[in-house]
Amino acid sequence: MVGIAIKTDDKRVLTVAQLSTAIMKSIDRQDIQPEAANQLATHVMNFFGYNDTIIDNILEPEDRDAFYMLEDLGLLMTEREETTLYDGREWRIHYWLFRKSKIDDLTSDHETFDTEEDELSSIYDDIPEDIWSTR
Repeated sequence: MVGIAIKTDDKRVLTVAQLSTAIMKSIDRQDIQPEAANQLATHVMNFFGYNDTIIDNILEPEDRDAFYMLEDLGLLMTEREETTLYDGREWRIHYWLFRKSKIDDLTSDHETFDTEEDELSSIYDDIPEDIWSTR
């Protein structure tokens, strides 16, 4: 599978793998399989294309439910803009945006955890083999 990435305004790139990891780490004690998290991340990122903001009215109700779920997890947020039409009526436009700082926090913790795990596993490398034999 080709990785999908979104280049954000601040020059950071958000990948499906990062969003998938953030989804898995955000869900409180619920079991979500990595494949399901990856499918959800891919589905959501396909709406964004190469942008980091999308307009809400392109979403179908089922898709919007997934966006609301990610908003509840703190990975997406909404913004709205109000404008005045020519006839004087107010018009509201709703947008979806990634919460990049939250996603960065979740994915950087994951990388730190992997590093610590590797350091801990190296503790056993210094122990002589004969210590492991049964008495």
